[in-house]
Amino acid sequence: MKILRKINQVWKSEPTIEGAGVHLRRAFGFRQLPQLDPFLLLDDFHSNIPADYLSGFPWHPHRGIETITYVLDGKVEHGDSMGNEGIISSGDVQWMTAGSGIIHQEMPKGDGSGRMCGFQLWANLPASHKMMPPRYQDVRGGEIPEVVLDGGIRVRVVSGTVGGISGPVHNVVIDPELLDVALPAHTVFTHPIKRGHTAFAYVIEGEGYFDQGGSSGSAETLLTYQDGDEIRVSTKGKPLRFLLVSGKPLKEPVAWHGPIVMNTRDQLKTAFEEYEKGTFIKHETR
Repeated sequence: MKILRKINQVWKSEPTIEGAGVHLRRAFGFRQLPQLDPFLLLDDFHSNIPADYLSGFPWHPHRGIETITYVLDGKVEHGDSMGNEGIISSGDVQWMTAGSGIIHQEMPKGDGSGRMCGFQLWANLPASHKMMPPRYQDVRGGEIPEVVLDGGIRVRVVSGTVGGISGPVHNVVIDPELLDVALPAHTVFTHPIKRGHTAFAYVIEGEGYFDQGGSSGSAETLLTYQDGDEIRVSTKGKPLRFLLVSGKPLKEPVAWHGPIVMNTRDQLKTAFEEYEKGTFIKHETR
């Protein structure tokens, strides 16, 4: 018999300022460790005011994690120490594995009307992969399948599988699932999640009910799930759009300072010393 997951906790994202002065909302971060293991942070950046985001995230290092950027509206220009540069536009995803270390910048530009909307999720890497070579899985919006279910429910599948259709992001060590789910009013969405995996939902817009106990969430709300085999989300008079994220917890010690996440304080110290000395980058550059 399948066990329906219940909601564990519910809270609202909080306004904060990051980078060179970007105004955003933090759904979770350092204060919530280790509740959402293997996930570390989720930022929601949306604004119609360019001054809120144009200062961006100038050159900075990462080591030991993966950063996942999902753009809904607008565009983000990026560049890095591997010689990559480009633009992430509406509907695109950039899944960056920092591994042994990368230095990059991300500069939001918005769209023609000044609107910028997207998310950045940080996922931890296990000790065995902290120093793996950096890599990217860049996915254009047109490459992300959209599955249409009964009742007009639409699911964009970035990673994971819905209705037998798998997303384009593969071979990630934490076995993640990242779905963008849109429910019309008066519909029910049921989806299996692997037993033992951490799972949460973040509401983009609208209102819905995320378990049989009636736990509800509206825009800018994060809901964490207890363990089980599947989730059930329903709507009444309003439509709902939310991110559904799950992954295999690492259950390892976390030493985290700024953009670098390792397993021990000594590893953190080494990383920052290497950054100061100019020996941080282990990969070839071009």
